[in-house]
Amino acid sequence: MSGHSKWHNIQKTKGAADAKRAQAFTKIAREMIVAVKEGGSGDPRSNSKLASVIAKAKAANMPNDNIKRTIDKALGSGNTDNYEKITYEGYGPSGVAIIVETMTDNRNRTAGEVRHLFDKYGGTMGVTGCVSWSFDRKGVIVIDNEDEELDEDTVMMDALDCGAADFEPDEESFTVYTAEEDVASVADALTAKGYTLLSAQVEMLPQNGYVKLADEDQAKGLQKMLDLLDDNDDVQNVWHNWEDAE
Repeated sequence: MSGHSKWHNIQKTKGAADAKRAQAFTKIAREMIVAVKEGGSGDPRSNSKLASVIAKAKAANMPNDNIKRTIDKALGSGNTDNYEKITYEGYGPSGVAIIVETMTDNRNRTAGEVRHLFDKYGGTMGVTGCVSWSFDRKGVIVIDNEDEELDEDTVMMDALDCGAADFEPDEESFTVYTAEEDVASVADALTAKGYTLLSAQVEMLPQNGYVKLADEDQAKGLQKMLDLLDDNDDVQNVWHNWEDAE
């Protein structure tokens, strides 16, 4: 699946390994609680949404105890967390398509904060569906190859044997693509084969690849906007079709 940005993957997956670890775990836990409630079960074998979030948590090195506590909390009768999933769509500089997935207990606060960042950095908020029609939801698993010791053909065959739909090599990582509902099972199978995963989650991938910005100031502004969206406590994921030139 050509056009998937290595920078996009690595930029997102290193969050759990730096100073943002606590915030990353908090966002994953929130997603897990919603998955339990929506799926009506704390058992990933019968709740595919929960299985996907657990795969994401494990790839981010979230401790098993944290995962279990979060699921138990979601199942508890005293749990009053009531998050609403809201997706915002719009355009950045030069028409870069941006999708912002949020989970919030205050939609007015979240909408205002997201709109402010679009406006401040030269973007425009649009209506639901204005850009998401040009993205596909796919399972995306990134295998660590920082030491460049893995054999590409072996990894590709293992990935396909595990149920992958597509495969893309890079110097320090391999990206495995799956159907949305298969990301958890493929991630588990790859882990069982001894691979170290940098990320495993459902992503929104642009159908027509990624675009670059020729204007350096626009690129800097867009990067700042995306960083601030990622830092927002209500924002779960930010998807776009911009490829950083670096």
